[in-house]
Amino acid sequence: MRQKLAKTKKPLTRSEIMSRVHSRDTGPEMLLRKRLFAKGFRYRVDYRHQGGKIDIAFPRHKLALLVDGCFWHCCPMHGSRPKNNKEFWDAKFKLNLNRDKRQTDALHADGWTVLRFWEHELRENMEEVMNRITIALDHRR
Repeated sequence: MRQKLAKTKKPLTRSEIMSRVHSRDTGPEMLLRKRLFAKGFRYRVDYRHQGGKIDIAFPRHKLALLVDGCFWHCCPMHGSRPKNNKEFWDAKFKLNLNRDKRQTDALHADGWTVLRFWEHELRENMEEVMNRITIALDHRR
């Protein structure tokens, strides 16, 4: 009886690992979108603006909702930094934070209201998040 040789899988490179990280339709984003839709709100997903893509947009009301992952956006409560390759990660996080600031500034300059939510806020206190969004929409109408 011949045995099948098991194929050995080579470890993924950092580039391959990073390419599998989703930038849209993340768990926290989907959680918020489902709640908004259930409440009757209609919105645009990954709306393009000169300042960058808006996760969830209400273009008519110029309201932008941005969902920031605790890891990628350096949450002060839950953000963690890898111990290996510290210089790479420090530079990466600095670029992310600078991009967030540029995006928010560009949206404000164009008259948009910007609400940023940490992923943990969506999981831990969705009702407060929904209240903030409802108030912002009422104010923009």
